[in-house]
Amino acid sequence: MKKYRYSTGELTARLLKIGSSIRGYLIVSTLASIIGNLSHMGLMGFGAMWVLCACGYASGSTAVYAVLTALSGLLIAVCRYLEGVYSHKGAYGVLAAMRVDLFRTIDRISPAFLVERKMGDILNIAVSDIETLEFFFAHTIGPMFTVILLPVTSVLLAMHFSRLFGIILIPFYILVSAVIPTIALMAGKGIGIRYRTSLGELKSVILESVYGIRDLQIFNAGRRKEEEMLKANEEVSRAAHGLVLHRQTVSSLPNLFVYLARIAIILTATYLASIGEGDPAGTIVVSFAAAASFSSTFSLTFVVSHLLEAFASAQRLFLIEDTEPLVKEADDPVNADPIDEIRFEGVSFAYPSASDSVLEHLYLTVHKGEHIGLIGESGAGKSTILRLLLRFYDPDQGKILINGIDEKEISLSSLHDRIALLEQDTYLFNLTIAENIAVSKPDASMEEIREAAARAGIADFIETLPDGYDTQMGEMSARLSGGERQRIGIARVLLKDPDVIIMDEPTSSLDVLHEKELLHTLNKEYRDAAVIVISHRMSSLSGCRKIYRLEDKKLVPYPIPDRAGA
Repeated sequence: MKKYRYSTGELTARLLKIGSSIRGYLIVSTLASIIGNLSHMGLMGFGAMWVLCACGYASGSTAVYAVLTALSGLLIAVCRYLEGVYSHKGAYGVLAAMRVDLFRTIDRISPAFLVERKMGDILNIAVSDIETLEFFFAHTIGPMFTVILLPVTSVLLAMHFSRLFGIILIPFYILVSAVIPTIALMAGKGIGIRYRTSLGELKSVILESVYGIRDLQIFNAGRRKEEEMLKANEEVSRAAHGLVLHRQTVSSLPNLFVYLARIAIILTATYLASIGEGDPAGTIVVSFAAAASFSSTFSLTFVVSHLLEAFASAQRLFLIEDTEPLVKEADDPVNADPIDEIRFEGVSFAYPSASDSVLEHLYLTVHKGEHIGLIGESGAGKSTILRLLLRFYDPDQGKILINGIDEKEISLSSLHDRIALLEQDTYLFNLTIAENIAVSKPDASMEEIREAAARAGIADFIETLPDGYDTQMGEMSARLSGGERQRIGIARVLLKDPDVIIMDEPTSSLDVLHEKELLHTLNKEYRDAAVIVISHRMSSLSGCRKIYRLEDKKLVPYPIPDRAGA
């Protein structure tokens, strides 16, 4: 079994494929990197020849070498600018596209995927991990080319003065440019993954603590959460320490061989001088040019240390992108017609991570116009029935038939167009109230939105706000009561006008008066629709003509109290 899901080669190839969309930017930045680094060598080499010619130790035009030295300096400045601008402009464009692709992936594999994932960790991948990949696109591709070109150029220049110079330099270039970076990547891969994973865990704890700060204060549980945060922080610190230790080792070891290479040049020059083949001018030029090339090649070690994080981030991202959805669209799906009948036939189901089933051989039939209630102990599987109907999951055994058609054969989008879900906690986006209501029908007119709000009993409250329907929820959301948030959710459902309404504890945030108003609205507006209600409050089931209790993983009829039929 592989320790890591992807090899370094696979990660590199996949990132390069993603980067192909900005190949124009990458070509310009890579060429600028190559020319800039060659100019660095030229600055040192031409500068050395300029001084030697001026001192009479070498033949040639002093003016020519002066111009070449100045031109090299100018090219370094221009190329560094172009490299930085084009590499980052392309990189940030790719990162933006990758975040959109990640959302599409999560949308494709959710909601089942989100059940066992921490939201803070997913947020960390979407923001921090993808941001880390900027280093690969902006700072890696150019050095990969220069690490080959510069040593070749330096060796050829050294051999121009003496073949022995080139032979001596080759082993050092191989060590610094290939052997050490390769070993560093292989040895440090686990360190990068550990760091990015522990950082995601820490951000999950922090995000959870911020969202739940009121409950932590009310129940005086802040100290326990602090300890959890400290523990996560210590894990990040240990992982970061390992990363820094690796980074320092990777940068120090090549530095040793760079200095050894310079000593080898001096020893070689001494040997050549002892046998009468010494060339002081050549020795100086080779020393300066090699120093410049090693300086550029040495930057690869810093690239490697940062690539550990980049590859770890890429692996965490690709693991999500390669996740297969638990529910797949049929090859040739049919659109759902207006729903007249829903039938569960011998449905059994267990969650992927659970060892025991939640439902076994469950049967249920719901016709158009029927309002039924589901009751049972917490965790018995009531909400699971709704998730199966919405096809968040597929049954392990049995079938769910819509108008006699297996639900698996129906297009997911058309199925969700016909069914609306109202849960006990309505999520409000950072949009206006009108836009939040229109989530269920984005093309709805303002008149339709106002009508839905009025039918949901929230219109009068909205009109009291200074900006009315244009009030931003980012400013108001925390100040809304549970009942007000619930009514905005009800307005969404009413605006959608579905064939089937599924309600999971719909009145949990409402008082008795508002509960009666809501139930009256639903019974009046959706007399001809199929309505399925889950609730622990029998008063919420007053409009239901059938009630079932979930016992022993099956549904059994439950007697309707006298008040339920009133």
